[in-house]
Amino acid sequence: MRQVVLDTETTGLSVADGHRVIELACVELINRQASGRHWHHYFDPERDIDEGAQAVHGLSRERLEGEPKFADLATDFLDFVGDAEVLIHNAPFDLGFLRAELGRVGLPELSSQCQVTDTLMLARELHPGKRNSLDALCERYGISNAHRSLHGALLDARLLADVYLAMTRGQESLEIGLVADATTQGLGDEQGDWPPQGLKQISLSSFHQSVHEAYHAAMEKDARGPSLWRRLQQTQVR
Repeated sequence: MRQVVLDTETTGLSVADGHRVIELACVELINRQASGRHWHHYFDPERDIDEGAQAVHGLSRERLEGEPKFADLATDFLDFVGDAEVLIHNAPFDLGFLRAELGRVGLPELSSQCQVTDTLMLARELHPGKRNSLDALCERYGISNAHRSLHGALLDARLLADVYLAMTRGQESLEIGLVADATTQGLGDEQGDWPPQGLKQISLSSFHQSVHEAYHAAMEKDARGPSLWRRLQQTQVR
């Protein structure tokens, strides 16, 4: 399963007023894991940037002079996305800008070639009546965004990828439960040790390790007790 997490930065809030995309980032997930591949570019918008927008992302017109025009990389962008499921937080905003940019060069809108999932709508279904901005979701799921002083398409896409995986972790809960039950009953291996034979283990970067620990701390605080993973680790140490 291939998914692409997408985010943009723009010159202003209204595409109807001729505002443009100035940064676009896509982060690839394969089978619910970051593949390490991404597509990221800045663009010369050929127009001024609203003061309010510049205060959010820190990108000035002078900074973007000499960057490629969106038209120069539009086909490359669509090729990277392909037919993957695209994940966007507040999708109508980004899709409106991308529709306008692609339309200027005679290319079809993104949703014509792939499925788009709005993670803001997903968050509202999971957490009705609560704040569901990216910052609020990072706090709720114990994902560190301390390094985010300004908005940036690539940084926000990576944070959204972590948030999406945390929000949808229940899709993996049945498999985890079956492994835990099998281990408890001595079916994981001959002695019922943890981890059972054949369980895939991966190495985490220092950044993802810190995210992992922060998530565990937040989950255990809500549950007022150690997680299953922590209990299994403690059992193994004994």
